[in-house]
Amino acid sequence: MSHVYAINEVVGTSETSIEHAIKTALSTAAQTVRNLDWFEVGEIRGHIEDGKVAHYQVRVRLGFRYERPPGKTA
Repeated sequence: MSHVYAINEVVGTSETSIEHAIKTALSTAAQTVRNLDWFEVGEIRGHIEDGKVAHYQVRVRLGFRYERPPGKTA
């Protein structure tokens, strides 16, 4: 079956890790966006306080599948 996807970008943040920042972005987006199918990390950066990492910031592209109207196959 063929699909059509839209792409949305979000930035997840975390005081803990890059992985947690990604998970934060995905879990927050999943609360309001249906049919999330894939993600791509495009940029990693951070915020520094007192010479230490205070926050990790990760730009994430999210791919979500468009829904077909009921009864439509193409």
